[in-house]
Amino acid sequence: MIRLYTGALCIHSHRVRLALAAKAVEAERIELDPQSPTAQLLEYNPYGDVPTLVDRDVALYEPGIITEYLDERYPHPPLMPVDPISRAKARLVVYRMQRDWYADFERIHQAPRAKAQSARRSLRESLVAAAELFEGQPYFLSDELTVMDVMVLPLLWRLPAAGVELPAAIRSYAEQQFASSWFEASLTREERALAR
Repeated sequence: MIRLYTGALCIHSHRVRLALAAKAVEAERIELDPQSPTAQLLEYNPYGDVPTLVDRDVALYEPGIITEYLDERYPHPPLMPVDPISRAKARLVVYRMQRDWYADFERIHQAPRAKAQSARRSLRESLVAAAELFEGQPYFLSDELTVMDVMVLPLLWRLPAAGVELPAAIRSYAEQQFASSWFEASLTREERALAR
């Protein structure tokens, strides 16, 4: 069985748990404190961080690498588009979310109060500017669940608790996805407590 070393509130671990749930792949979850890696985790990951996935003889870390591995290992339903151009575009969207939205989210939690407020404002403005991308299709920029949804949903789940109000179009998309069985299956007890 696949083992996933995961943090109960770790947003990056949530991305991997969401990919596993979307593909209905069973995995043993080993929850640990990301600040205190265990000796067992360090055997598989020299950085001692989560998420770390162990599948047979392979140990993987870094959520993007893990998600792509899962998509190749368990091809149905696919999270990456079929054609190379669409795959490249999806990777760019994920990269931009990481560089922009996730970076602001991390600043909210790590920066002094004034800089955290600035990060909240920056993230909110960026989401307002992107709100139309969440409209007109059941998933983010797609008619089907993709790696872009796997990237954005853990962030959207955490934003109200971080003091960032979601624009109406994004809130509508998010609530629809949050109600799905696969999203529900991805949550830890601690993440459920973040809900309004």
